[in-house]
Amino acid sequence: MRLIKPDTKINFLGQRYIAFVVSIVMVVIAIGSIATQGLALDVDFTGGVIVEVSYPDAANLGDVRTTLADHGYPDATVQLFGSTRDVMIRLGPQETKDAAAVSNNIMSALQAAVPDVALQRVEFVGSQVGSELVSKGSLALLYTIIGILIYVMIRFHWKLAAGAVVALAHDVIVVTGIFSLFHLDFDLTVLAALMAILGFSVNDTVVVFDRQRENFRRMRKADTFKVMNVSINETLARTVMTSLTVFLADLALLVFGGDSVRGFALAMMIGTIVGTYSSVYIASAIGLHLGVIKEDIYPPKEEDAERHTHVTH
Repeated sequence: MRLIKPDTKINFLGQRYIAFVVSIVMVVIAIGSIATQGLALDVDFTGGVIVEVSYPDAANLGDVRTTLADHGYPDATVQLFGSTRDVMIRLGPQETKDAAAVSNNIMSALQAAVPDVALQRVEFVGSQVGSELVSKGSLALLYTIIGILIYVMIRFHWKLAAGAVVALAHDVIVVTGIFSLFHLDFDLTVLAALMAILGFSVNDTVVVFDRQRENFRRMRKADTFKVMNVSINETLARTVMTSLTVFLADLALLVFGGDSVRGFALAMMIGTIVGTYSSVYIASAIGLHLGVIKEDIYPPKEEDAERHTHVTH
């Protein structure tokens, strides 16, 4: 059974202008949302208090939220972690920096409702630490993209490297924009997902570029447009199957993994779709518009050396 026929002849690059318009619209909306609404940064980035408690039986998160709201913590984030009895409570920056006082207030409120609830851990995250995480996380993404740019330039050509980097920046901006647009919690697991998306997307892009290099050698008389289009079609089955496998794994993680990994799974699912789209429609199209030709990918001296090898043998 094949989801994608091996001899597909879809004119992907012929649709590149439509794809460019779609991508520009998505990026503009994403940047606009981030600029106007910002991100719903978690305690990891804003600073605050994390309290972990354990219930004797399965915890009712709705009741926990109501209890906390009634005692002055209406904005507390409540989620399960590890099991149905373990609850993590996240609070934003507090007027008092005394984490013990905050945890005592929370425990008093929770124990008034369920006497057997037990405190497991209290952690205070300072606002300065949170701001450092934001800056370091942003730098990590930037350094990763720069590293990928250098790698693709060395392995292929700067024109294809530019296409790969534009596609990666597109993926990160769109995924981050969706989290901003729908006010989804942005925590360290989402940042980790963005890093994973970069790796997933560039891997798919490099596979396409590698096939293009092979086809520039094999299809000597074909123009760049045809070689690139054929290469995308030849790797399409692999692209779809890989993306579908990753998407299904992330879907299972989203459904069964619990609240602690929900942000990561959701970001990965969105990133898988966006990354697959950019690998097919954006990366090669940018290289094509920059004027990449056979001689860029497969220099004449390599072709002459190959011909000489065939003659001597």
